[in-house]
Amino acid sequence: MTGKPRLTARDFDPEVLRLFDQYVHGDIDRRGFLSGTARIAGGMAAATGLLALLAPRFAAAQQVKPDDPRIQASTLGFDSPEGNGKASGYLVRPAGAGGKAPVVLVVHENRGLNPHIEDVARRFATEGYIAFAPDALFPLGGYPGEEDAARAEFAKLDQAKAKQDFLAAAKLLKEIDGGNGRLGATGFCWGGGMTHWLATQLGNSLDAAAPFYGPAPAPEEASKVKAELLVVQAADDERVNKTWPPYETALKEAKVEYALYQPEGTQHGFHNDTTPRYDEAAAKEAWKRTLALFDRRLRKAGAA
Repeated sequence: MTGKPRLTARDFDPEVLRLFDQYVHGDIDRRGFLSGTARIAGGMAAATGLLALLAPRFAAAQQVKPDDPRIQASTLGFDSPEGNGKASGYLVRPAGAGGKAPVVLVVHENRGLNPHIEDVARRFATEGYIAFAPDALFPLGGYPGEEDAARAEFAKLDQAKAKQDFLAAAKLLKEIDGGNGRLGATGFCWGGGMTHWLATQLGNSLDAAAPFYGPAPAPEEASKVKAELLVVQAADDERVNKTWPPYETALKEAKVEYALYQPEGTQHGFHNDTTPRYDEAAAKEAWKRTLALFDRRLRKAGAA
C-alpha cells in the first residue's frame, strides 16, 4: 500500500459495516447502502466517500504477481455435463516442481473469479500446490472486471448448475496431470458455503476442506462428510454464524474430524486483504492453519 496507515474495520461505524455486508451480499443495492450510510455519516457525500474506502484494492493487496517465476498460470476449460456444459477456471502450478503435487480447489466469493481469488490461487502454488479456481460466472461471460457488475451477474446464476460445475471441477482435479490424487478445497463467503457443500457430496474423494465464513449445510448433511474440516468464521457475522451451531452438533454426532477457528474482533471477509475488513493477524493465522491442514492431509507418504 502507501505510507499511510491502513484502514481497518475499527475505523468504521459498526452500522456502516452491517450495511456494507448487506450490500456485498445483495440484500440491498448501492442506493440502499448510500442512503442508509448517509443517515449515519451526515450526508450523501460522506456516504459515497465511505463506500470508496470500503471498495477492494486488488493491485495494492496483490501478494504474488501473475508472472512470478515460482509459478505457472493458465486458463483451463473443462466439461460440466450436469452443470452448464462448459466451464473454465484459473490453474496455477508450482514452477519446475519435481514429482506429483497435492491439489487445492479454490472457490471465490459472490463476485466470480476476481483478481483477489486469482492471487489466493497463486499463493497456494508458491506453497507447492496445484491450485484451480473456477469462475462460476463463465456461462455469463466471466468476471466482468468490476465488482458491482459482478454482483449483478451473480444474481442471474443458476445456482444448481453452478454447484455441478464445481463438482465437475473437483472430479477433474482428482486425476489432473501432475497431481498426487489428494484433494483439498477452500472457499470464501459464497465459496465457503460451496466448500461445505462439496464436502457433503465428494465423500472420500475430498481429503480436507477449509470453508471460510460460509453458511453451513443442513444438519442432516453432516453425516456425508468424510474430509477433515477447518471451519473458519468471523466473530461478528450473524448471518453466517447462526447456521453453525446445529451443523456443529450434527458433525459431532457423525464423528467428523473438524476444528473451528473464530478469532475475536473479526468481521465477515476478514481474510480478504483488499478491503478494510481485513484483519492481518487473524488472516495470517487462518492461512497458517489452512496450510497445516492441507500439508497434513494432502501430502501423505504413499499418496497416489
